[in-house]
Amino acid sequence: MHRSIGFCPFCAAAESGGAGRPAPGGLRYDILARIDGPTADYETFIVAAEAGPDFDVPRHIHPGIESAYIVAGGGVLLVDGEAPRELTAGDVAQIAARRPHSFRTGAAATRIVSTYILEKGQPISIPA
Repeated sequence: MHRSIGFCPFCAAAESGGAGRPAPGGLRYDILARIDGPTADYETFIVAAEAGPDFDVPRHIHPGIESAYIVAGGGVLLVDGEAPRELTAGDVAQIAARRPHSFRTGAAATRIVSTYILEKGQPISIPA
């Protein structure tokens, strides 16, 4: 399977394959699982990612739902149509399919585990 690396460095993890590889911007990631489903038209990726302090994830969308758990660190999540949301370790966020959003890490390195349920054949992220 080949998927283009999109605009979201946290999302690039699921697109480029391999454990512990660097992604754009110095991000490190591990693909923990890639699963067909939950239906024939979708696939699920579970990805662990880490970014340094004051790291910007540019505005983008996903062709499916993103659910994220902040393992360590934190930052500000900006989702179109919503107030900015400060996330810290232990917080979760879910972003609807095709909803533009961005993220900026705070003063400490940030670790996130995300689950993406995406339409098959679509890139993981698309600039918005």
